[in-house]
Amino acid sequence: MQFKDILYEVKGDYANITINRPKVLNAFTPETLHELKSALDKAEKDKEVGVIVLSGAGDRAFCSGGDMNWESSEEFQNHEYEFHIHLTKCSKPIIAKVNGYAIGGGNHMAYFCDLTIASENSIFGQNGPRVGSPAGGAIVAHSANILGHKRAREMWMTCKRYSAKEMMNWGMVNSVVKKDKLDEEVKKYGDEILKAAPTCLKILKASFRKQFEEILKITQKSMVDEVAPNYFKTGEQSEGAKAFLEKRKPNFKKFR
Repeated sequence: MQFKDILYEVKGDYANITINRPKVLNAFTPETLHELKSALDKAEKDKEVGVIVLSGAGDRAFCSGGDMNWESSEEFQNHEYEFHIHLTKCSKPIIAKVNGYAIGGGNHMAYFCDLTIASENSIFGQNGPRVGSPAGGAIVAHSANILGHKRAREMWMTCKRYSAKEMMNWGMVNSVVKKDKLDEEVKKYGDEILKAAPTCLKILKASFRKQFEEILKITQKSMVDEVAPNYFKTGEQSEGAKAFLEKRKPNFKKFR
């Protein structure tokens, strides 16, 4: 398969998957997510690959989440949910190599990967509620597994920005290093993982997944349908998206 939005490279025991949309801070579209799933499948089937590294192109962002030109569609929510489930089902260890912004969907990716290694200049956080993007289901619920309920609710409800060191203190990031040491640190962790028996790693991943398997069944769409079935027709989502693109504060008060 020819990739347009991502780069795929196998180097030694590592499959490097890079979101290659630096002009939009590596924001993803449904096509990007489809390519990422295909790349994960390719790496999983490759007997030479022992560790998968997920990163973003350029110096500014790991991933800034969903492209706002696409996020208004209900279909987009399904694509995003399916990709994150794909991350959990992959039997090989996945390391998120974060440099720069990991916001919205990029933040999800970081906490869904097995390990997260970040540069000191990385910034994490959510923005969905601020722009009317209704994240829900497993993507939201799993953050409480990683951060604890109070911190997960703070992250989602306030949409604050957090440094890499704060996220390491919260338990979401495994290691924080200077930007020029990031590749070295990722390899250090990866090389330790590669010393383990691959089947044992598969069993470990399946065991961790089993613990929150019921959560993973909750789709974003099911939560939107349960709480606000007409959400995409009320104007609330479009107000958030327009305000973001117009660089103004959204008027959400009328939707209370």
